[in-house]
Amino acid sequence: MSGRKRAKSHDSIFLKQVTCHRDCLVASIAPHQPAKHNTLHGIPLSGKLWPEGFLPRSGRLDHFRYIFYLAWDLNPQTCAECMRVAFENGVNYFDTAESNAGGQSEIDMGMVFRKFGWKRSDLVVSTKIFWGGKGPNDRGLSRKHVIEGLRASLKRLQLTYVDIVFAHRPDLDTPMEEVVRAFNHVIDKGMAFYWGTSEWPAQKITEAHAVAQRLGLIAPLLEQSQYNMFNRECIEKEYMPLTQSFGMGLVTWSPLASGILTGKYNNGIPPDSRLALAEHPAITRLRAGLATEEGRRKFEKVRAIMRIAQNIGCTPAQLALAWCLRGPSVSAVIMGASRPEQVAENLRSLAVAPKLTNEIMLEIEAILQNKPEPIFNFRKS
Repeated sequence: MSGRKRAKSHDSIFLKQVTCHRDCLVASIAPHQPAKHNTLHGIPLSGKLWPEGFLPRSGRLDHFRYIFYLAWDLNPQTCAECMRVAFENGVNYFDTAESNAGGQSEIDMGMVFRKFGWKRSDLVVSTKIFWGGKGPNDRGLSRKHVIEGLRASLKRLQLTYVDIVFAHRPDLDTPMEEVVRAFNHVIDKGMAFYWGTSEWPAQKITEAHAVAQRLGLIAPLLEQSQYNMFNRECIEKEYMPLTQSFGMGLVTWSPLASGILTGKYNNGIPPDSRLALAEHPAITRLRAGLATEEGRRKFEKVRAIMRIAQNIGCTPAQLALAWCLRGPSVSAVIMGASRPEQVAENLRSLAVAPKLTNEIMLEIEAILQNKPEPIFNFRKS
């Protein structure tokens, strides 16, 4: 354990280390537990891929921590194969949400657990609660929906508990004390062990910690937020006090900026790509943004990033994933995969991370020119 003391109480859960889903997956490999066959689809795995880690209070799980995000439209067979490949190469933490594919993600994941008979104590499983349906009480973070929503998720997953339950978004209509008490209730009832937040403003997370401290309850352990070369403000600036004051870990999503950083949209949107979806509000907004002057500048930056990737011998996607791992206090990075081959290709980014020297990182910064300004220390003025 490298002389490091074991974290206390709710910070001591051990992760083997990496993640996967059809909107679902996370996990890890400890240094004394290399990948099963020391190869990944025939590719030699040199050295120790992941150091051992714990759920944060330390602010991170150490270095190489991935969550695999499987495409929304996967069939159950492909989903099972992606999860199998991931698990056999060290993945043990699987993440999903009640809203993913209308709950089908949880159903598919639960079926995979049963199909392969993986030992429950070897797994870390999490889900997220907020959007459970169209009924008047099927969304938000009221005590009613947190409890009923998690019960429904557990039924779809065919599990008696999840390790972590996330508040998928902040609920401005529910008092914070009710939210904190609701998540502590499901923990007390054995439906979950820990809870976290997703896309919450730092002020709301701080309020949740204050309420939990005042009431002697468990505070959120993790925040899940967007982070990539084009979206940096929250992770690199807004959340820094949270990791320092509360020891929270940060799980990040969209490392490829919806595929933009792969370069596949440089010359237009392929008809079979995700950005070609016609009736999806978020995709429509993203597509419209790429047609602006700002969008044009992004493509210019992507082309420059692709040249760096070529120089260090990796794909643009692998470079973008490895870059995210360097983010301050980042515990895990969610990466997309719709085929087993993509799982293997994404994991190759582990070999890229050591290549990101300070010189390479400065070269990337010179291209991006969007590094958030640090919080100013007026004592130095």
